[in-house]
Amino acid sequence: MVVDNKIEYKCTLSKETQAIALAELREDENMRNQALEQFRAWILKHPSIKRCRTDSLFLLRFLRTKKFSLPMAQDMLVRYLQAKQLYPEWFQNLDFDDPVMQEIIDSGFVVPSLEKDKHGRQVIFSFYNRIDPSKYGSKEITRLFALTFEMFMDDEENQVRGYKHATDASGVNLAHMTAWSLTDIRIVFRWLQNSTPMRHREMCFIGIPSFAFKVFEFTLSLMSEKLRSRTSIFKNIKDFTKTIDPKILPKEYGGTVPLADMLAVYKEKLRKKNEEIKALDDMYIEISPKEKSLISDNFGGVSGSFRKLEID
Repeated sequence: MVVDNKIEYKCTLSKETQAIALAELREDENMRNQALEQFRAWILKHPSIKRCRTDSLFLLRFLRTKKFSLPMAQDMLVRYLQAKQLYPEWFQNLDFDDPVMQEIIDSGFVVPSLEKDKHGRQVIFSFYNRIDPSKYGSKEITRLFALTFEMFMDDEENQVRGYKHATDASGVNLAHMTAWSLTDIRIVFRWLQNSTPMRHREMCFIGIPSFAFKVFEFTLSLMSEKLRSRTSIFKNIKDFTKTIDPKILPKEYGGTVPLADMLAVYKEKLRKKNEEIKALDDMYIEISPKEKSLISDNFGGVSGSFRKLEID
């Protein structure tokens, strides 16, 4: 089994974030060292995991997301590897230099905040009026989110503080919705909740058109109870800006920093992490045909498309 042997670790968390990690995640130096040692030993002995990173930052993604419950962290790692294996068109070849990724990034569809919110969380904005649904569908959109998430996930502050997702849906039209099948949306939310080692602390949806509420209700039904409790709906961007420091928003949406400047920083971060992110494709988990069928059903066991939903 080929693994990454860079196991030396030095905590980079601020004192304040260390206190949060202890209070919310039960993390202290002893807990962390024991969990990392046991996690590595488990990976080495796992009959199906053939290649996997075992460096501390990678493993801490899962341990912190699951509050240092080793069995739950192990389960999430398996699901993370399985998602990449089963859906390579969505979760592999995450390449910043891909012309399609470059085009979507330049559109300003996804924009990470330059500063953290009042809770120290990374905010990830998405603006649906900035993406052309006739050119880009579920696969391209999900790949961009996967690429963006990978860019952030080794950051220790993010691992503890978590993320706030803010989706401006005011530009959504029927073409945006019909670009996604029901199976697509189910896979994405299963992946987001069960396979992505991130603490999703807030989900904000802004300006959902009335004709899209049936779709939104379907999306809510796929969320865990915990994630639903962290979901807020805002009538428009003006209402949303009342709840967030304007300096976090792009200038074009009531903030202070021009969108172009935010995109420039985002692109530079992706450029620096690109080779490291692409190397994630070297990891490999063996999946038997029988397992593949069962896992695929668990990820996307629903058929049809949004065209078949009754939209008022």
